[in-house]
Amino acid sequence: MAKVKVGDLEVHVQRLGPSDGTAPVVVFVHGLLTDSLASYYFTLGPAFAAQGIDVVMYDLRGHGRTTRPATGYRLEEFVADLDGLLTALGIDRPVHVAGNSFGGSIAFGLAASRPERVASVVAIEAEPPVRAWIGHMAEGLADAKNRLAHDEVIGWIAENHGAHTARLSKSAYKILAATTLAEDVPLSRTIADDLGAVRCPVFALFGDRSGLSAQVPDLEANLGRCRTVVLPDQGHSVLVERTAETSELILGWVREHSCETAA
Repeated sequence: MAKVKVGDLEVHVQRLGPSDGTAPVVVFVHGLLTDSLASYYFTLGPAFAAQGIDVVMYDLRGHGRTTRPATGYRLEEFVADLDGLLTALGIDRPVHVAGNSFGGSIAFGLAASRPERVASVVAIEAEPPVRAWIGHMAEGLADAKNRLAHDEVIGWIAENHGAHTARLSKSAYKILAATTLAEDVPLSRTIADDLGAVRCPVFALFGDRSGLSAQVPDLEANLGRCRTVVLPDQGHSVLVERTAETSELILGWVREHSCETAA
């Protein structure tokens, strides 16, 4: 475990694999509330490192072992944290940013605002931060903050999804209750709906039962270099429920586009 100073934050980061400046770098960015870098540490991280990839995993602001400020949770602040973390780690070459759920929105945000930083975006069950995304996030976060405040809801989660999920849900409510995250995210700056600011290659992976796969036609129409895969009989939890397929697909993508970057 390591802590890195990024602005006013102490960011918890784990780095696996070769870090001598010659290997492709993949930065794994987790989702909101119930997530942390552990979701990659126990899925893709070690496998990628074993294949010679320089792997960076970190806890977002307010999550895991990273500092939890009371305010400051607009998307652009998460993006600035990632930009600052790369600087603090001495990584100055383009990296592949793989984001799960909200982590994918951060990846798109970095690609739009700091294009020289990003070799490619890998979006796992994620939305780019366009205007419609604001509404989806506002509704979902307000609903979570309201429902998770009630013990009977946590009890229902435990009964129907298990004690581990209930513990994660209680931890999610602690973040929502202690911070302005639910209020800040909907105030985030967006990128244009045509995604013109995202000029790097994008690989988008969805489950066919999550609803987010409805974006595929727009992503393919608006992004010049985009590949999409929709996994059958799969909901939102692609990363943990289809780990082997996800690993194979993303590793192949990273190898292909690392060769392009090197060339």
